[in-house]
Amino acid sequence: MNLIWQKFTLSYFPLKEYLDSSYLHGSLVGVLRSWRQSSILMQWGDIIAATLVSLVLVLAPFTAANTTLLGVLLAACAGFWLLLTLSDEVSSSNNLFATPIHLLVLLYWGVCVVATALSPEKKAALEGLINFTLYLVFFALCARILKSPRIRAFLLVLYLHVSLVVSIYGVRQKFFGAAQLATWVDPESPLSKNTRVYSYLGNPNLLAGYLLPAVILSFVAVFAWRGWLRKGLAITMLVVNLACFRFADSRGGFIGLAIALVAIVLLLRYWYADYLPRFWRIWLVPILLGCFVAFFAIMFGVSETFRLRITSIFAGRNDSSNNFRINVWTAVFRMIQDYPIFGIGPGHDVFNNIYPLYQLPRYNALSAYSVLLEVTVETGIVGLVSFVWLLVVIFNTGWLQLQRFRQLNSVDGLWLIGAIAALVGMLGHGFVDTVWYRPVVNSIWWLLVALVASYWTPVVSDHNRQGNSLHPELGIN
Repeated sequence: MNLIWQKFTLSYFPLKEYLDSSYLHGSLVGVLRSWRQSSILMQWGDIIAATLVSLVLVLAPFTAANTTLLGVLLAACAGFWLLLTLSDEVSSSNNLFATPIHLLVLLYWGVCVVATALSPEKKAALEGLINFTLYLVFFALCARILKSPRIRAFLLVLYLHVSLVVSIYGVRQKFFGAAQLATWVDPESPLSKNTRVYSYLGNPNLLAGYLLPAVILSFVAVFAWRGWLRKGLAITMLVVNLACFRFADSRGGFIGLAIALVAIVLLLRYWYADYLPRFWRIWLVPILLGCFVAFFAIMFGVSETFRLRITSIFAGRNDSSNNFRINVWTAVFRMIQDYPIFGIGPGHDVFNNIYPLYQLPRYNALSAYSVLLEVTVETGIVGLVSFVWLLVVIFNTGWLQLQRFRQLNSVDGLWLIGAIAALVGMLGHGFVDTVWYRPVVNSIWWLLVALVASYWTPVVSDHNRQGNSLHPELGIN
């Protein structure tokens, strides 16, 4: 059974041997290496790539309403990744860095290509495929440069600082007021006049999706960063991010955060197991989870706003937002029944063209309001299976590398824990919403997937695992 799991998750897939024997790899990689050797600019290739990724992270939350600039930056990232790949040294250790995650990403992209070819709206689907391809190449570029501990530290710190700026403005909106740009709560609810903050992103659900990874990573920073000054900064980030996240009042965000907190508690218990006395090894997880439950109960009892938002989750069709989603999901299931194998094709333009044929009267929608349903309606059952397989490989790769870091006692393991927990939380949020597809959130998702991939090393045997050298520690120096 274990052997089947290893094959399914590609844990021991001989990537190096496969690439060495690949005609496509051998004929493309290094085609421009002679030019690169004489190019002064390309000597700083990874720094330039890190700059492009930094621009995406910095500008994404401030251009959420107009994504044209972000699209241009993603296209620049894609072009530069291609340039780096074609000009790589064949013997370079960075040569077309690939992992099992890359293979499943490529498989899922291939399914999207087929779905585009079979789409009833091919032109719209092609545009969606191009946009999706930009994110996948962004992932490939991030996975390459995040192998550098310095670049990895810089980009993580940059995201945390940008999210702090976003959160500060969101908290300010709560205290000084903000125009409610849409009906984000049931107009017949006692919360109809409640202020839900949205900061620079223009939508509270989108803000929650963006801040959820920031909450988890700032929590990890409390453990990973050395020195009280740095830890104080991490605590400040955690408190401000949590406050803004709470004021966004996103029910899907609350679900995602709850799942992420359970994941991070379990992973931290595993990480620190050898340092804990027997009592704490047994009772730490129940105590921490009990503290979370107690805190939730206090908030539930003290804050009427929080209480009404949580109870509305279970109100069924009695809540207008729930009723809207249920009606959209009903229409989406009918779409899936008519396009079960490869779906209607990727992208919201295809969805917007076909959904009106299935929608119930007065229930217009721009998406399926569920990532799993969106994947299924766009790429069919084949796409859903490949997407789930990709998720399995991502988390299995993260788990294997976490075991390695635990043996090495490397602080990189803490950031890996943060990435895994954040991805789990984003999936939890995505189960009932599709902010995952918005550029500001999607770019963070693929950055975190790239972070997991960047830690990958081939797993061959226990002897080889013990022979791996310790990775440099990640922090603020």
